[in-house]
Order: sequence, then structure tokens, then C-alpha cells
Amino acid sequence: MRVQVIRAWRERFEAQELDLPEGANVADALAATRIAQAGLAGYAIHGERTTRDAPLHHGDRLELLEPLLADPKDNRRRRARAQADKPAR
Repeated sequence: MRVQVIRAWRERFEAQELDLPEGANVADALAATRIAQAGLAGYAIHGERTTRDAPLHHGDRLELLEPLLADPKDNRRRRARAQADKPAR
């Protein structure tokens, strides 16, 4: 089966297509990829968080997740406060 492994940074990304045997899981893909895995915060398949023992299927996109630099909820609150402080037109 064919699986794509992707790791993205702020300014670039790295991707690799893998041919894995049927029944392979995330850990098998991690062992087969040449993409660096230091500092990962987790894994996702098509954007859904997953674990190393999750099974993979033909056509899956395994994403290697970076740690968040900022809490999205805090950023949203900050933008809402800034918007509320602006005078109405």
C-alpha cells in the first residue's frame, strides 16, 4: 500500500511516499521514513490525531506534528479583545 509521510515547518515542508505492506501501522511508517523525527509532538492521519499503533490504509497521509508555538485559544481571545477596543465606525 502507498502512504505519504509529511512534516511541515513554518517556512518549508518535507514529504516522502512509502510503499508499506498491508497491515502496516504508524510505527512501521516511522521506521521506514527518512524524515527527521526529533522534537515531534504527535502524529495525525489526514488531520486527525492518532497513535503509533494506529493502522494505515492505502492513500493515507501521515502527518508528523510539531509542537504548538502558541495556544490558539489565547490568540483568539487576544484578537477579540483588540477588536472590542477599536472604536465603532
